[in-house]
Amino acid sequence: MAKAADFQGTSPSPARRWLRRTGALLTGVPLLAGLLQLPAASPADAAAPDASQAPTGAGSVSVSVDSLSPGAPTEGDTVTVSGTVTNKGKQTVTDAHVGLRPGPLLNTRSGIDSIARNSDDIQSTVGPEIDDKYSEKFSKLTPGVSQPFTLQVPVDELNLGQDGVYQLAVSLTGETSAQPWEQTLGVQRTFLPWQPEGAGTKTKTTFMWPLISTVHMTAETGSDEQQTPVFHDDDLAKEISPGGRLDRMVALGKDLDVTWVIDPDLLASVEAMTGRYEIPGKGDDNLVGGHQEVAKRWLTEVQEAVADKEVVALPFGDPDLASLAHNGTSVTGSLSHLKEATDVASSTVESILHVTPTTDFAWPVNGAVDPSVVRVATSAGADKVIARSDTFRESGLTYTTTAPRPIGGGTTAVVADARLSTAFQGDMTMASTSTLAVQRFLAQSLTLGLQTDRQRSVVVAPQRTPSASQAQTMAEAFGILQDGTWSESQNLTAAAKAKPDPAAATKVPPASSYPSALRKQELPKSTFEQIARTQDKLDRFKVILSAPSRVVTPFGRALNRGMSVSWRGRESEAAIYRSGVESYLDGLISQVRLIDKSETKLSGRSATIPVTVQNNLVQGVDHLVLRLTSTNPTRLEIDGDAYEEQPVAVSGGHSQSVKFTTNANANGRATVVAQLYTQDGRPYGQPVTFDVKVTEITATVMLVIGGGVLLLVLAGFRMYTQRKRAAARQAEERDEEDAADEADSGTDADDAKNPETSGRRPTEESAPDTREDAPKQPSDPAPDTAPESADPSGTGERVDR
Repeated sequence: MAKAADFQGTSPSPARRWLRRTGALLTGVPLLAGLLQLPAASPADAAAPDASQAPTGAGSVSVSVDSLSPGAPTEGDTVTVSGTVTNKGKQTVTDAHVGLRPGPLLNTRSGIDSIARNSDDIQSTVGPEIDDKYSEKFSKLTPGVSQPFTLQVPVDELNLGQDGVYQLAVSLTGETSAQPWEQTLGVQRTFLPWQPEGAGTKTKTTFMWPLISTVHMTAETGSDEQQTPVFHDDDLAKEISPGGRLDRMVALGKDLDVTWVIDPDLLASVEAMTGRYEIPGKGDDNLVGGHQEVAKRWLTEVQEAVADKEVVALPFGDPDLASLAHNGTSVTGSLSHLKEATDVASSTVESILHVTPTTDFAWPVNGAVDPSVVRVATSAGADKVIARSDTFRESGLTYTTTAPRPIGGGTTAVVADARLSTAFQGDMTMASTSTLAVQRFLAQSLTLGLQTDRQRSVVVAPQRTPSASQAQTMAEAFGILQDGTWSESQNLTAAAKAKPDPAAATKVPPASSYPSALRKQELPKSTFEQIARTQDKLDRFKVILSAPSRVVTPFGRALNRGMSVSWRGRESEAAIYRSGVESYLDGLISQVRLIDKSETKLSGRSATIPVTVQNNLVQGVDHLVLRLTSTNPTRLEIDGDAYEEQPVAVSGGHSQSVKFTTNANANGRATVVAQLYTQDGRPYGQPVTFDVKVTEITATVMLVIGGGVLLLVLAGFRMYTQRKRAAARQAEERDEEDAADEADSGTDADDAKNPETSGRRPTEESAPDTREDAPKQPSDPAPDTAPESADPSGTGERVDR
């Protein structure tokens, strides 16, 4: 009974395919023998050098393969190849056609690399062209003109044999007026992975999907309660807008089974854009950013994309671990910044994405490590370092080892495959380049899986910031792979926990093997020195603030950003950013200062000298001490000593005057220095120096002044006694008048009885004599003197006693 694969309409079995290919080979033997007996070579053969010695080079016609579908065909599929042909020569090509030429099976990963390097070399060997009915003809190809083509071939016609990767060449043959015979004028090679049935042992593949950007936020914030953030550009809005790089990363990654690797700084920056934020404008004025809705939409899409996926949080700002290891460890405090960046990573991601990330992984640039990089990478708590296989070079192994390997000290190196990780670098905007990258990635993955029956975990760690076109290519390749027959997906944590291969190298390469090209791009030592200097200023500043978090948080995150991997190759921009952070901090520190004083004159042996502290910050300052020091204490003492200290607390936007008691011991000029200190005794701000001119008062002048005061006292006492006597005499006169009035009252009663005196009025004479020429007594009161009041005198009122 015939097998099912032999019936019409079904795919041929492997045995039948082998018989068919063997028959074709036997049929070609007589033809080959006849060719060897030809008396002379054709003109083309005469013109061409020996194939073994022929130089490599592209033909006069460029062939590009813009799409190949399906990328990994199975039984019964039809392979569709589309692209363009372009005549780059000076002569018109006639009687041309494009056809497919399946090549031999590629058994090694290095063989795939070799084909990829010479993909358009017309001198390299290509297989025979399949049936003409699957070709496309062109009667004429004009120089400089491109023509599209599409070829559709049933996979059965490609005569694919055993499982593996086959070379697939698309060639153009034709004639020119100078060479009027059929010849290959252009070729493009690609790869066709072939494994129609599921593998017995599938490769477990982890694909890292990075969400990382460059630095966008500054240390500057507004004085409002929300602390409006300030960005140094608005480029992040372009990345997260529809069609932007980060927008494409999220849209493509949400449908893939990947591990998301995220820089928390990116999330924090986008979240800051959801509210009021500012960007630099013309001059010193800032403009209000207007991409709040874009930021909200992007964060919502990220939340949905990572909801059921593994998220790895890098340290905040994605610090450059290799630069820190090679140039920063000698600078005090540099490692503490890495620890701070790691500590805030988890909380930042969790608060924004509402998922709990893992912070166990460190990712040096390009996975390049040496002992110092490993020490720094694990110093902040990570116990897994993502390396790359071109760092851990294997010797004597014929297969690719599994990713995890112990490297001592409880640390695991998760070694990503270098060929798969670098497959998507370069310009992927051209469809032909992208298609070749996809097919090469699939070919490398399948060949890796066929090397051995061992179960292996493979990690793909692509470039940190893929472009939109690179992300598109990555997504296409991994989408085909995760739906393929030889691989299955797993997350990064599972890959790190896989059983290590005992034959894999576990010794970390020495420092001498670290790539020199990467060393040239590292952040210099001056980077970490400036960061340390800025941190020292911040430490001194924060202790005087009533709300230190308003300053510590934005500046702490800015210092983390100053160590970012994204500054590699951008040294001048990095220096400008770090200097901007330090200058802004210097400006805030200078808002709390002493007001300058001019020369002060001091009359007398003792007096007070005021010194004013000004606070132009929004928040209050405290925990400051103001010290006033006399440089010549023998002439001028401050509170009986050479100096005096007083605590200072000033509300935001206010000034505070502090008074110091001074004692002069001699005439002349004394220099005084006012300086603010923090409570730990460290100087704060610039000192204020001024002169005090001392003028001592002599004893003779004091006697004269004392005599004058005594005379004034005696005169006042005399006036007081005179006034008292006058008041007594006036009282006696009033008593006499009252007695006379009583006597007159009796006379009036008699007059009432005597008709002659009845009705008489008192005359002017009976009234007190008030004429000006009337004689006056020495005790009479002065003219126009108001009656004295017995009430207490008012404040500042002069009173006679």
